[in-house]
Amino acid sequence: MTVTVIQPIPIEKNRRRRVLPGFGLSLGYTLFFISVIVLIPLAALARKTASLTWADFWATVTDPLVVSAYKLSFGAATFAAIINGLFGLLVAWVLVRYTFPGRRIVDAMIDFPFALPTAVAGLTFGDLYSDRGWLGKLGFNRVLIQPIGWLMNLLGIGGHDQTVGAVTMVLVFVGLPFIVRTVQPVLQDLDHDLEQAASSLGASPFYTFRRVVFPQLFPAWLAGIALAFARGVGEYGSVIFVASGQPGISEIAPLRIVNELAIFNTARATAIGVVLLLTSLLILVAINGMQWWARRSERA
Repeated sequence: MTVTVIQPIPIEKNRRRRVLPGFGLSLGYTLFFISVIVLIPLAALARKTASLTWADFWATVTDPLVVSAYKLSFGAATFAAIINGLFGLLVAWVLVRYTFPGRRIVDAMIDFPFALPTAVAGLTFGDLYSDRGWLGKLGFNRVLIQPIGWLMNLLGIGGHDQTVGAVTMVLVFVGLPFIVRTVQPVLQDLDHDLEQAASSLGASPFYTFRRVVFPQLFPAWLAGIALAFARGVGEYGSVIFVASGQPGISEIAPLRIVNELAIFNTARATAIGVVLLLTSLLILVAINGMQWWARRSERA
């Protein structure tokens, strides 16, 4: 009697197909790209600044003209980020929670500052809000620009030039999409059952928003503010059309760098840029720390 042994057919394990190559190769490409685009240029910036002695570096970054430029850049970016933080959240809420005619058009217009060249934005704002502009003749510069400029002057920004408020207005324009586009997806994915449960337990709409909705929006909202602030600090193309650029009064830090480069003071220009970079980095790290704390508190 012959016994036939049937060999089991080996079953090939299903291998998960990946669109991108393996981890090692992908990581290599990632590190190479980041090094070429980010790390090497930053290292070159630091190396050029290192050609200055510590005394020359300190004299550069504490120069009254440079300090005034820092105040205007960081001050206007901060004011613009705060304004965008409030109104950007409101715009995102309206676009997500309400249906009205033309909503898709309004939603598409939010991305318009991304597509519009910054020089065009600055030219438009400078023409509209000047004393001879269409909105300026209607008094909008006295309602919007001058009060912001007065508050900035009160804080030691821009001397006594109230037109520096126009810098903040331009930065509000270029920074609004960062707030809306970071908050909007989170708001769309928010579980409405939580709000209905809070309402059924007698919570007021404001209490529900403050204790139920906003804690979930807070990390994304902070991320948008950080992005808008970082964009505002480095903005150049739109600001030079609305600021007079007077050294020590209405000169932004990027313009101060350009002026240093124009007289071939490259090391001084890089020193100013290093301070901008480090200050922005510290602020972004602080905001990321607040995001981490907010997520941890929410999980707890």
